[in-house]
Amino acid sequence: MPGRLLLAFLLVAVASGAYDGAGRQPISRRSFPNGFVFGTASSSYQYEGGAMKGGKGPSIWDNFTHEHPDKIVDGSNGDVAVDSYHLYKEDVRLMKDMGMDAYRFSISWTRILPDGTLRGGVNKEGIEYYNSLINELLSRGVQPFVTLFHWDSPQALEDKYGGFLNPDIINDYKDYAEVCFREFGDRVKHWITFNEPWAFSVAGYAMGVLAPARCSPWELGKCSGGDSAREPYTVSHHQLLAHAAAVKLYRKKYKVVQKGEIGITLVSSWLVPFSRSESDSDAAKRAIDFMLGWFMDPLAKGDYPLSMRRIVRNRLPRFTKEQSKLVKGAFDFIGINYYTANYADNLPPSNGLKSYNTDARANLTGVRNGAPIGPQTSVPWLYVYPRGFRDLLLYIKEKYGNPTIYITENGLGETTTNTSLPLEEALKDDARIEYHHGHLVALLSAIRDGANVKGYFAWSLLDNFEWATGYTVRFGLHFVDYGDGRKRYPKRSAGWFKRFLKR
Repeated sequence: MPGRLLLAFLLVAVASGAYDGAGRQPISRRSFPNGFVFGTASSSYQYEGGAMKGGKGPSIWDNFTHEHPDKIVDGSNGDVAVDSYHLYKEDVRLMKDMGMDAYRFSISWTRILPDGTLRGGVNKEGIEYYNSLINELLSRGVQPFVTLFHWDSPQALEDKYGGFLNPDIINDYKDYAEVCFREFGDRVKHWITFNEPWAFSVAGYAMGVLAPARCSPWELGKCSGGDSAREPYTVSHHQLLAHAAAVKLYRKKYKVVQKGEIGITLVSSWLVPFSRSESDSDAAKRAIDFMLGWFMDPLAKGDYPLSMRRIVRNRLPRFTKEQSKLVKGAFDFIGINYYTANYADNLPPSNGLKSYNTDARANLTGVRNGAPIGPQTSVPWLYVYPRGFRDLLLYIKEKYGNPTIYITENGLGETTTNTSLPLEEALKDDARIEYHHGHLVALLSAIRDGANVKGYFAWSLLDNFEWATGYTVRFGLHFVDYGDGRKRYPKRSAGWFKRFLKR
């Protein structure tokens, strides 16, 4: 478009309200349907701290970070994290100040059941802590969305029978879930059974980069044993069955009285074919099957995707008829975590050792012919591609019968390469504002095209412990000063959300 014509177009667009002064399409809370929920998200190990306080038992993440500090970029751990165990009231104040409607947080299994089982006893101090947090949220008009499992499973069960590798975990998880339903369900109306079972299975059992760090030693020299050809599928199978068991229990015993909803949070990138070839198109479809469909197909249809059954075959667990019936339809809503997109091109079948890491027969990359799929961030895997957000939601709408969806995570991380950056500079996160704005525009477009999305949770309220990258990556709307008592400071993005949410 010629320069003068472009200038004239922009002037007309701004005057008509199509774009704001920063060149962004103006949107606000009012752009979304009535009752649409906005919130922020967190997880227990990344936020709470208090690892040895209040009667809490050790989780696999307590064990992993202490036994393998070399696997964390900065050698850190979540013993203190951002100390929400003590500072939760301040955190609730921050989210309320922004105008947020809801807070998604997870409960630490071992803060409720220190050894992971009912036989080991219920920890009253843990119950009191979460009661205090829930009551503080409600007193401020913030809805609690509670995740029951965000990767920090009990170390005692890992030692006893291998954790999620063993079907015994299904009943122990159900017992834990029932304690939570019974103690908190009078006030919690949205339950999420599992966070990203794909990431837990693949990063923990195929790649070995997250707890419990199991995989085939030939793939990563730092793994602690395991079988990446089978274990990720076994662990995911048990997560799905544990999820379904908890949903059945909730619906049978608690839902009518407590009037709540229960679902599961899945994560997926969007995959774009590397070329126009049929083989690359098929590779993109397979890659989505091996990430999202792995869980969504059983939940919507009662079995794993056909592509997985054909390729993985006898390594993929099978559902009995009773299990298939139990899993199918076991949700009131689906949580979706979306961050980025990749290109996918076809790979031939592997003739070597089998592994989840090669089973999809797709090579994923963020760059094609030297050009990234979207702006590349300082976090190596994260490319900014809002269009993929819209495409993913419409894909779910068409393929899985348009389920009720909450966007349970979406956000931008920044690698802290300069730790001596002045505070004023650290609070300038304009890229994060652009990221959230672009993705909210894409979300609004998907909703207008019929996607049944009811809420959006930004990851994250605060900078926090980001798993294998420790404290070197910051996703927060608020800056946390780790060297000065975990003090919180609002970034520009927090102010942007405050204006966005102003009623």
